[in-house]
Amino acid sequence: MLKREGEKHKIIFFVSTNIHKVKELNDIVSVYGITLIPARIKKMEIQADDITEIALTAARDAYNKLHKPLIVEDAGLFVKELNGFPGPYSSYVFKTIGCKGILKLLEGVNNRDAYFKSILVYKDEHHEVVFEGMVEGEIAHSIRGSGGFGFDPIFIPKGRNKTFAEMPLGEKNKLSHRGRAARKFIDWYIKNKM
Repeated sequence: MLKREGEKHKIIFFVSTNIHKVKELNDIVSVYGITLIPARIKKMEIQADDITEIALTAARDAYNKLHKPLIVEDAGLFVKELNGFPGPYSSYVFKTIGCKGILKLLEGVNNRDAYFKSILVYKDEHHEVVFEGMVEGEIAHSIRGSGGFGFDPIFIPKGRNKTFAEMPLGEKNKLSHRGRAARKFIDWYIKNKM
């Protein structure tokens, strides 16, 4: 159900300080009459081995502060040869060793299979719903591209030869873990809230 001309957008708060995530998700949801507004509250970041637990905890905490419809999104890069590392610790690992550090850990490794996983939680007074998106691929041998953010310059989605950072936003959103989770959310939201 695409937004019709003159229709008012539904506002949902997005608990994130990552402007790239806000831009990516708004690019997807805006055509359906939804606008995500960054919530001006601190996102609770627990340390856990499960990104679903991390996202749910953050959504519950944020809702207790805002009392408004909101979403929280958490994602991780899981490298199979590294037993799923960095996984739920992706943000911290990116800040500390970055793309170069992951490439260093994979020096001389032939199996470069990896996947990105996104958990998007929608919460309001009556609903708490979890949406998951995943994309399989592999780790490139070098940093490539200037788009995207985080580990995008080293992740090549399955069946492609470009990293996420080498793709325009629209192409990345069609393939990405975050895009897949967002489309599941939109399907649910249209049926239940619009």
